[in-house]
Amino acid sequence: MESLRIITEEHQNLWRIATTIDLVADEIEAGGKVDPAFFGSVFDYIEQFVDRAHHPKEDDYLFRILRQRSAEAAVILDRLQAEHHNGPENLKALRRKLAEAAGGGEANSQFVAALRNYTQGLKGHIRAEEKDAMPLAREVLTAEDWAEIDRAFLDNADPVFGEKASAEFRELFHRIASLAPESVGLGARSGGELQPGAGPRAGDVLLSVSGLESCYGRIKALKGIDFEVRRGETVALVGSNGAGKTTLLRTLSGVQPASAGRIYFGGDDISGLRSDLRMKAGICQSPEGRQVFGPLSIEDNLRLGAYTQPKSQVPEDLEKVYAMFPILKEKRNLPAGTLSGGQQQMLAIGRALMGRPKLLLLDEPSMGLAPLLVQEVFNVVKALKAQGMTIILAEQNAFAALAIADRGYVLETGNITLSGTGQELISNEQVRAAYLGM
Repeated sequence: MESLRIITEEHQNLWRIATTIDLVADEIEAGGKVDPAFFGSVFDYIEQFVDRAHHPKEDDYLFRILRQRSAEAAVILDRLQAEHHNGPENLKALRRKLAEAAGGGEANSQFVAALRNYTQGLKGHIRAEEKDAMPLAREVLTAEDWAEIDRAFLDNADPVFGEKASAEFRELFHRIASLAPESVGLGARSGGELQPGAGPRAGDVLLSVSGLESCYGRIKALKGIDFEVRRGETVALVGSNGAGKTTLLRTLSGVQPASAGRIYFGGDDISGLRSDLRMKAGICQSPEGRQVFGPLSIEDNLRLGAYTQPKSQVPEDLEKVYAMFPILKEKRNLPAGTLSGGQQQMLAIGRALMGRPKLLLLDEPSMGLAPLLVQEVFNVVKALKAQGMTIILAEQNAFAALAIADRGYVLETGNITLSGTGQELISNEQVRAAYLGM
């Protein structure tokens, strides 16, 4: 039933977009301007992803087979597929309303009303699929049915739904998050672009940890941690507050001293290496709470991320970060403390990238962000993963972290209690009950 997991993840993303549209509609009603670039990016995403990929895949596989297996399906699916069919025309109508809203006045009110009608319909459609269609599918479809459906949804060579298309969808979403108003997004004037993914797959062991312990006074926060990370992997650390996730990352980067155990990086024992030398070796961290240097300019914050690197490469790396997060370039001379929470998080990630990491440590990157930017954080992580970057992700949003992770570890009071692939942990009943709210 991997296809249902994929559909549900997409529904969650679409719900965030619908919620964002509603919030921006509120701002327009309060006197705000209609931004054609932002709404154009939203409509492009819906057209390319929802109407040309998401809905056809459901119609051609899940809904087709469900109709064959259940006489009850028609009552549910007739409505859903009619909404699929009407989606492109509804979107064209929204684009016309957007063009008319350029004149302001009554046209703005009509555009807002059309937006609210559209998002209400989108949310109702998602509810119907999740509450009616999916439970019926779980009940009546056979193992052979699921094998056929899952093959279609997991086909990375599919020109509409494969890896290349997924990268295009990430770019489209990145544009939405960049252009969204600062109240809900990054507030940039240009959309920026994520670097194309052409990195290697997981290879040899890059990081190996054995018997790692760390203490705060007499309190032992890590109690003999053993784990490893391979090149190109994304590894998720899952656990409740106080489980030791942040302490583990800080101990790996050298900010927190280890009291026992060994850390090997690239085959070298770095257990006694200073934090700046670990960074020079390629271990770069985006810390919990962002921890940007508020009085310093945004550009100076980024330059600090490259202080162990040759000066000759800094201008090129700055431009790469600015291309990914154009809002940072637009505000590069302002104090970092003037940025919104979402902008500061992108600055913290950008600062870590300036160190040209061989291993990127991300500590709670989605904490405290608006829904659209929560998804954008994971969008950026997926893009970095596609480039072949090795990532350890400690994240409160356990489901989202495990969904994009190659492997995961569950921490409880300083111990690793479970490990497995991301999907194995998502399917684990103990993990689902404790961390996924299922």
